[in-house]
Amino acid sequence: MNQLARRLGVSEAVVVGLGSMLGAGVFVVFTPAVAEAGTGRALLLAVVVAGAVAFCNAISSARLAMRYPTSGGTYIYGRERLGRWAGFLAGWGFVVGKTASCAAMALTIGTYLWPQQARPVAVAAVVALTLVNLRGIAKTAGATRVLVTVTLLTLGAVAVAGYGFAGPALSRVDEGEPAGAYGMLTAAGLLFFAFAGYARIATLGEEVRDPQRTIPRAIPVALGLVLAIYLTLALVCLTVLGPATLAATPDPLAEVVRVSGVSGLDWLVRVGATVAVTGVLLTLLAGVGRTILAMARHRDLPVALAAVHPRHRVPHRAELLVAAAVIALVSFGDLRDAIGFSSFTVLTYYAITNGSALTLPRGASRFWPLAQVTAGAGLVGCLLLAVTLPVGSVLVGLAVLAVGAAVAALRLVGQR
Repeated sequence: MNQLARRLGVSEAVVVGLGSMLGAGVFVVFTPAVAEAGTGRALLLAVVVAGAVAFCNAISSARLAMRYPTSGGTYIYGRERLGRWAGFLAGWGFVVGKTASCAAMALTIGTYLWPQQARPVAVAAVVALTLVNLRGIAKTAGATRVLVTVTLLTLGAVAVAGYGFAGPALSRVDEGEPAGAYGMLTAAGLLFFAFAGYARIATLGEEVRDPQRTIPRAIPVALGLVLAIYLTLALVCLTVLGPATLAATPDPLAEVVRVSGVSGLDWLVRVGATVAVTGVLLTLLAGVGRTILAMARHRDLPVALAAVHPRHRVPHRAELLVAAAVIALVSFGDLRDAIGFSSFTVLTYYAITNGSALTLPRGASRFWPLAQVTAGAGLVGCLLLAVTLPVGSVLVGLAVLAVGAAVAALRLVGQR
């Protein structure tokens, strides 16, 4: 039996989504995003725009996951609805972009825990989290629940310190030099990097109990909670630090705590950041492994990677391959450099998601007209945010997709 076990209910799926999103966005993305947006007001608008695009994508992902409740996410959706090429590009972009993100996040863990030995600590984190994932998806969800709890407590402490003791002023939201609509869209594209984790619920679709009920409930709940948290923390950073200081601060939440003068919280933010990124990395490693599993099942990657462990029911070979690739990339990775590239590949991935959803028949949703509108809006939004990212990120992303297309063409020729 080469199938994964269905062990995740609604609450576990929501936790997986929260664990995938609460991390890089809160602790890293606000700094480069406000630098592009120019003003605090534009940053807040960018958060809303990124969240709105993510919401449209979430509706499309939920509809497709109900119809195709198996591992692989948009790789499967694109393949089934738009053809093999679309599916391959979605899977290829997800695997390559998210593998780079895994390396960057592992380095973030090392930087927070032991800056002088960041790379060895990053390697140790990847090894430890891979071992957790290899024990089964129930172990992954359980570990993620603990990590999410610690992260939420940390973010709550930062919000209390900022609002209660750091002298926040709403007037700071309007400070800065406006960068215009283009700058706001660039910021939204960067911020989308932080929202993308909700699709981990759909990527793990083969391991969700009653997917037709669980997935449509879990994705919007997780996304809504994260949007509220991001807006709250962005407002805290802006009212305490102002756009200029925020744009120059590599650790904005830690800076909010330092400004507040509350003793003892600095170490808590450092630990909380480590825990948050660990939670993201844990579920992201699992998600990439499942996409590789799906691609191997359809012979778009070596079929040996489609193996499922007979006891733990996880794609162990795929997960070991991901771990090896991440460890290799740790020597060169950097979270900030990865944000733009990852955002481009993920936005491409979701453009294919929305395009796939547009082909679903009326019977695929009780709210078909609204679902078609959100799918169309999501498609346009993804393409718009992708092309307004920094030029270097767009060029690298296009190059990666071109390499993927060339590999797919060679494999098709070889199979004839």
